[in-house]
Amino acid sequence: MLAVAAPRTTPAGWTLRAVVSAHAVAIAGQPVFAGMYLTGDYAGLSLHSAGADVVTSIGYLQVIVAIVVWVRLRQAWPFLATSAVVAAETVQYFAGLDGALWLHLPLGVTTVVAVVVQFIDVWRRPLLRQGAADA
Repeated sequence: MLAVAAPRTTPAGWTLRAVVSAHAVAIAGQPVFAGMYLTGDYAGLSLHSAGADVVTSIGYLQVIVAIVVWVRLRQAWPFLATSAVVAAETVQYFAGLDGALWLHLPLGVTTVVAVVVQFIDVWRRPLLRQGAADA
């Protein structure tokens, strides 16, 4: 009787997990920094601004990693989900620069939730090459 090894996440999958995890940590700080500013601590605005640059940069890195996952693992969903989140983050970034808080705040809540959902999704099961579990 042969023992069958459990499916394991590939290096591309681990890289996606790492980047999505960094994205989740970075984006979680944004409401905190905004709250600092809104309660009168004006240093919070510069922290929020710097955090926006970090979150956006990690988002664009995540797009690249998601493309690698799509090519190597034949899974398009990480790219599609990441593209949607990064598009929303980009709109939100420029809305914040423009002072359009009517758009910036609700879109900020939406992007935080979306990144947390992505975090849960990439950690809930192994990231394998499509069809590898069936082989």
